[in-house]
Amino acid sequence: MARRLDVTGADGIRLAAWEFTAEGGTATGPEARTASRPALPRGTAVSIARQPSGPEDRAAPPRPSGAPVLLLHGLMGHAAHWARAAGLLAGGHRTIALDQRGHGASEKPPGGPFTREAYVADAAAVIERLGLAPVTLVGHSMGALTAWQLAAERPDLVRALVICDMRASALGAASQRAWQDWFRGWPAPFPTLDAVHRWFGADDPWVETPNPARGAFFAEVMAERADGWHPVFDPEQMLTSRETWVHDAHWDSLAQVRCPTLVLRGLDGELGRAEAQEMVRVLPHGAYAEIPDAGHLLHYTHPRAWADALDPFLTGTLTPGP
Repeated sequence: MARRLDVTGADGIRLAAWEFTAEGGTATGPEARTASRPALPRGTAVSIARQPSGPEDRAAPPRPSGAPVLLLHGLMGHAAHWARAAGLLAGGHRTIALDQRGHGASEKPPGGPFTREAYVADAAAVIERLGLAPVTLVGHSMGALTAWQLAAERPDLVRALVICDMRASALGAASQRAWQDWFRGWPAPFPTLDAVHRWFGADDPWVETPNPARGAFFAEVMAERADGWHPVFDPEQMLTSRETWVHDAHWDSLAQVRCPTLVLRGLDGELGRAEAQEMVRVLPHGAYAEIPDAGHLLHYTHPRAWADALDPFLTGTLTPGP
């Protein structure tokens, strides 16, 4: 189950977060409710509760006593992409996933900003306003970069860190141009949600072999309008967000992270093993894990293996000693 928390970001931006309260639940924001989702197991409980006034709610279920965890999705993602994985942590930890600015149910200001500084400041504001510090930050892709930059800048807010399939090396200008061309090649608006599944799961030139999970991932961030299905995010805002980090390497900020950090990759993901292990070496307190059958969307496609990889790290770093 999940309930919505409305939070104000660093510059007054309206952000939506989702607190998971039971295994197997799923979070659904206004945009996400319009999209078909992968089928939940039979009998799964789904609970949506809006909470406009902040985290304190006397009618809410008791919170887990374990250390809080904040989940940060990647570019184009949203909080509900963590649903199955987060549900496996919620029994022992207060587990919250944030829709970052420009994503999901959070505000998408036409003028931005969509800088690294804005994303990091939002995460800090959410931690402080929800009373999560010191928190365990778990980030995927772009969200992982936000997480480790925050851990480097504000060590008082972060107890531990998990980096999921994010490179520290610069991707370069060619990568940004490829993404611009990719967005322009989308056949949007999509006539049906099935067309979304087909395009991103099989027809997209970037898909080497059919990948139904990728199609499902993108179907979750589509909303229906009069002329068809559109992404809930603005592709130009996504390019702007990406522009602020693809040209620079991030080894210096990684080396400044002082808390225990797990670098987690999918064997077929975007973070190579050699670079991941170098990241562990650079980190003062780094650890390494990988999921053999997973790709970039490891928490989405392999939630149980993802949780199993996190469990010994969380147990070792978050459990108080005798």
